Amino acid sequence: MAIAIFPGSFDPITNGHIDVIEQAAAVFEKIYVVIMTNTHKNYLFSAGERAAFAQDAVKNIKNVTVIEKPDSLTVDVAHELNAKAIVRGVRNSEDFLYEQQIAFLNKKLNDDVKTMLFFTNPENNFVASSMVKEIAKFNGSIEKFLPQKAAEALKNKLGRKD
Repeated sequence: MAIAIFPGSFDPITNGHIDVIEQAAAVFEKIYVVIMTNTHKNYLFSAGERAAFAQDAVKNIKNVTVIEKPDSLTVDVAHELNAKAIVRGVRNSEDFLYEQQIAFLNKKLNDDVKTMLFFTNPENNFVASSMVKEIAKFNGSIEKFLPQKAAEALKNKLGRKD
């Protein structure tokens, strides 16, 4: 059984993330969406909230499971879940260079797990959680960038009134 993990902070999950998950779910028998921590980010939502948004967004994709591993290394999670691949999404050349560096580091840590890059569809290749949060902060429309529950939660968290 080919298992892969899709690690990320998902603060919150976007349609771009869903795009990558759907692509990976068509390739792998099992995908774990892993809610993790990037120590360089300040989170708006807790790991539990981020997991709940992700779970709701992927509830109709049968071979996808959402788990929380906020205090773990990606390669350790892959080993624990018997995953042979780490799925990463790429929107542009900047993402590619960043993901290439991470892939090389992960390879040095565990050569048994391979990184697989999935390119987002053009309608999602500009969507970033940080940008969507900025739009929401200034009362812009975010519904076209996020799954419904994540969009509602973001508006509520920022005290927006529609």
